[in-house]
Amino acid sequence: MTGSMRGITGIVLAFGLALTGLAPATASAAIDASALGGRYDATKANITFRAYSSRATRMEVWIYKTASGAQEAVRYVMTKDTTTNIWSKTASVSTLQTTYGITGPVYYGYRAWGPNWTYSSAWTKGSSAGFVSDVDAAGNRFNPNKLLLDPYAREMSQDPQTPACRDGTIYATGATHRAKDSGACAPKGIVLAADTTSIGTKPTRAFKDDVVYEVHARGLTMNDTSLASSIRGTYAGAAKKAAYLASLGITAVELLPVQETQNDTNDVDPNSTTGDNYWGYMTLNYFAPDRRYSSDKTAGGPTREFKAMVKAFHDAGIKVYVDVVYNHTGEGGPWGGTDGLTVYNVQSWRGLDNPTYYSLTSDYKYPWDNTGVGGNYNTRNPVAQNLIIDSLAYWRDALGVDGFRFDLASVLGNTCQHGCYNFDKLDAGNALNRIVRELPPRAAAGGSGIDLIAEPWAIGGNSYQVGGFPSGWAEWNGIYRDTIRKKQNKLGVDIVTTGTLAQRFAGSWDLYGDDGRKPWHSVNFVVAHDGFTLNDLYAFNTKQNNQPWPYGPSDGGEDNNNSWDQAGIAADQRKAARTGFALMMLSAGVPMMTGGDEVLRTQFGNNNTYNLDSAANWLYWTRSTIEANHETFSKRLIAFRKAHPSLRPAGQYSGVDNNGNVMEQLRWFMPNGQQATSAYFGDANNHALAWRIDGSEFGDSASAVYVAYNGWSGSVNFILPWPGAGKTWYRVMDTATWNEGPNTVVAPGAETLIGGENTSYAMQARSVLLLIAR
Repeated sequence: MTGSMRGITGIVLAFGLALTGLAPATASAAIDASALGGRYDATKANITFRAYSSRATRMEVWIYKTASGAQEAVRYVMTKDTTTNIWSKTASVSTLQTTYGITGPVYYGYRAWGPNWTYSSAWTKGSSAGFVSDVDAAGNRFNPNKLLLDPYAREMSQDPQTPACRDGTIYATGATHRAKDSGACAPKGIVLAADTTSIGTKPTRAFKDDVVYEVHARGLTMNDTSLASSIRGTYAGAAKKAAYLASLGITAVELLPVQETQNDTNDVDPNSTTGDNYWGYMTLNYFAPDRRYSSDKTAGGPTREFKAMVKAFHDAGIKVYVDVVYNHTGEGGPWGGTDGLTVYNVQSWRGLDNPTYYSLTSDYKYPWDNTGVGGNYNTRNPVAQNLIIDSLAYWRDALGVDGFRFDLASVLGNTCQHGCYNFDKLDAGNALNRIVRELPPRAAAGGSGIDLIAEPWAIGGNSYQVGGFPSGWAEWNGIYRDTIRKKQNKLGVDIVTTGTLAQRFAGSWDLYGDDGRKPWHSVNFVVAHDGFTLNDLYAFNTKQNNQPWPYGPSDGGEDNNNSWDQAGIAADQRKAARTGFALMMLSAGVPMMTGGDEVLRTQFGNNNTYNLDSAANWLYWTRSTIEANHETFSKRLIAFRKAHPSLRPAGQYSGVDNNGNVMEQLRWFMPNGQQATSAYFGDANNHALAWRIDGSEFGDSASAVYVAYNGWSGSVNFILPWPGAGKTWYRVMDTATWNEGPNTVVAPGAETLIGGENTSYAMQARSVLLLIAR
């Protein structure tokens, strides 16, 4: 999600009135986090349940025979270790089987009491015995009527709401709901034995050489009739697309959230978006792969199937990235209305240790919110950080993931726990820096490690931090996106100088070079999941979110998209899409495209499809001639990028000749063929720019690469520069309308001879030219 482009809106109030921070809580003694959760011992004869709570006064583990719809089989009182604040109980598997009849999967959850709801022997499910208050002065929100999901459960039995359990009020507190028992319907943890499914061999490619494809795991294949219906929209279905993505040139697939979220009810009314959660940015458990995306829904099935998908991608040389949401959780925030203080969901973290897991206002009554969807996860608390680190390590090591994209990642740079928000990349104790220390990023040249990608903003305060993240972090470069969009679509409205364009094309050194980071720490994108598709960015002036199903309706969505329908001319819309895509693929940095943009996928103008789990929003797999041509264009341009290392610099481009061939590593040109001057760069009346890269300094097969961009509304003649001694310029691509077709980008060896130095080339308005010297 991006800044104001939030998926789920209107359910949370932001309480940002507290002005001062509180001293961080003292970190508890070291915790063996690998032991938390429900775990078999080595012989599988016993299961030990362990959960953290520093404020609970009593905890019990409740064990069930079935996932949903039945009462508990047995309950055990847990014992607290006062040094670690870990509560534990060991149960004999034999006893569970013979005495309580639990012969299948073991489902479990916790119930907890604390200062605001004291333990009473008179308490029974659905009673108020022991109740003091829904929240106390310390921020505790214990409620034993709410069965709590283990934050360290490896899989989750089902969502809080299912077609059979539609009443979401059973999880709520407040006078009307606090005595409702959630046990029968609540999601439970599943005790899993160790899994041996292979994840294949992880790619070790340098991040600078990647091309990222952002896509929804379900939406990738739901419309693909070539697949068996049983695996469409699943991890198994996604695995079948590894070969296609490899043929497209993709080297990293970035999946929208696949950790458990509330989506089991999306299909209750298949012709409505009401209450639906398609994107998945409301995480209910940070370890469990979402069961809805698994064709194998048995206990352990989602884990096995996810790992098999990862192996399929790895076998095709493709990394797997996962979009993770550690800025807030799926428990949400206050329900609103007149009882916003007391009515909250209590499903997991909130009922175990609310002030540990959530950032609160200084009076501890309300969530502190920089997310817009419920309040900040307490990323500055050491125990809450443990959960982040442990779950990331699990997805890396056990599930085989190669990298992560962090939603609203600025929240992970918070320096305080309660009563304030402040981003500080130099704070060694924030979650961002701890992640880098304990989960080392991949080295510049490649190898082991993970790729860390931040969405470098949140809501309010100093949370907008494009270019401001600490070492080890790549970022979604929102400034790159805005610059390209404004230059293409807001000519005469917004000023974008050629100097600004040059900074973005060359790797945004102004943003990433000041702290030792490199061009590849800039993830360049023109569109992403939250907003218009590539096609729609150039086909709509405004969002079209209130359409009927299956195109909407979707609330929210950005109003200022820097979009333009190119005066309604379809050929110009396609040209603009080719031009935007080409600029991204020819810029220094790591390009990220959105799934389906290779075929001009449309969302019919809806720019906030967070709730649209429909055929109109899933990728489609038929191709018109126009779509097939754009797919070929995309595939060949990606291949060109991958074949030419001069487009993927490890460091800042140099403006001098480094190998004695009388050609600078990079030179900028005005259309007249002369070197661009500072005056030209700064003049808002200039809209055309070209650059030449000396391929020989990068071991490139092309001795030089020349890119020209005409951002003006009319044609511009470009005088070509020197191509090198004994060399001539050949055309690889021109995005102009006259060149639309299957060979907009030609295959290697089929380039068109253009000429040498001082050759004049007439460029159509708003187009890109790509030449190589040979």
